[in-house]
Amino acid sequence: MNRTKKIIVTFLAVFFVTVVQAFAQQQITKFAVVDTSKVYSAYFKNSAPVRNYEAKKKELQAEITKRADEIKELKRKKTEYQKNGDTTQAQKLDADITKKTEYLKEYTNAKNAELETMLANLKRSDEFYQKLYKALAKVAESQGYSMILSLQDANAILWYSPSVDVTNLVINELGL
Repeated sequence: MNRTKKIIVTFLAVFFVTVVQAFAQQQITKFAVVDTSKVYSAYFKNSAPVRNYEAKKKELQAEITKRADEIKELKRKKTEYQKNGDTTQAQKLDADITKKTEYLKEYTNAKNAELETMLANLKRSDEFYQKLYKALAKVAESQGYSMILSLQDANAILWYSPSVDVTNLVINELGL
């Protein structure tokens, strides 16, 4: 019976160790990382608000270029008048150049401020963040991750394996 007790105790010990190991393996926290700026770029490159922003930005640049070209042409004419000795016309153009240059500076500053406001509003989009968190939750649950960290808070992440980067999974989950 002594031998039977030893076998039972050994079996129980092995069983206990196996159960503890299995439980410990289930309790391992699985982490992932996501590059939220990459997700942000993928999400917004096709969105209507970003297209509107880009169109407005392009329109602004075209207007600035047009006005700058007008100023260059006036400067060219002024130089021509100066070469021909027509100081009256050169002075008139000089005043016009100064006025148009000042207007262009004010216009550029005002329109850049408008663009910055539009961009800030895009970045604060609640719709984007709601979709992002839903996609993160779905990816985490389907892949067995307990936690997903943002790579933008890189000061907290000293190293990570590319195998835990779920950025492309999140982008796919968002349908981008």
